[in-house]
Amino acid sequence: MKKNEKALEIYKRLQKIYPDAHCELDHKNGWELLIATILSAQCTDVRVNMVTPHLFKKYPTAAKLAKAEQLDVEEIIHSTGFYKNKAKSIISCSAEIVSRFKNEIPKSIEELSSLAGVGRKTANVVLGNIYNINEGVVVDTHVKRLSFLLGLTKNTEPEKIEPELMKLFPQDTWCMLSHLLIFHGRRICIARRPQCDLCVLNDICPSAGKNKLAPKK
Repeated sequence: MKKNEKALEIYKRLQKIYPDAHCELDHKNGWELLIATILSAQCTDVRVNMVTPHLFKKYPTAAKLAKAEQLDVEEIIHSTGFYKNKAKSIISCSAEIVSRFKNEIPKSIEELSSLAGVGRKTANVVLGNIYNINEGVVVDTHVKRLSFLLGLTKNTEPEKIEPELMKLFPQDTWCMLSHLLIFHGRRICIARRPQCDLCVLNDICPSAGKNKLAPKK
């Protein structure tokens, strides 16, 4: 099976078993997703979802968070790690949303990436999930690991993996592709205990049964 054929087969199988795959960061609008995604750096979605209810209750809009005291925000988001930098970023980002974009979340990679604390990955999360715009593939730790294990890439750097996946999968699948791989990585292809015997991809996965992890950079 050629790599592009295998890619499409992987997508088809995962889509069948995860028809409800979605972004697991809780949010009610684009601004909340943007802030939650910034907080998710080096942190689990579960932890972020424990923090954001308090954060958004105290600061329900970009305008209110933009005027927040950094120490107050740090206290709320402390458990997400790197809380000083994250607090500074989400306050600055909110201020820019208000002043530069009139409370509207930008619809382009370039504009989103110009915001404090926002890189290409975060921009792709927002564009794909809020606007259904597929500009790229979100490569988080799960997507990175599974792409390697499935033989879709030999690279370990997200910036190199993303364009490879973009060539293998149709553009209208890019956002959902990340959700599917993340769902599978959290439920079956778990990093420390992959359940290869239960995996619907075990017959086309070169790593099946080998408990092989992507090499660290």
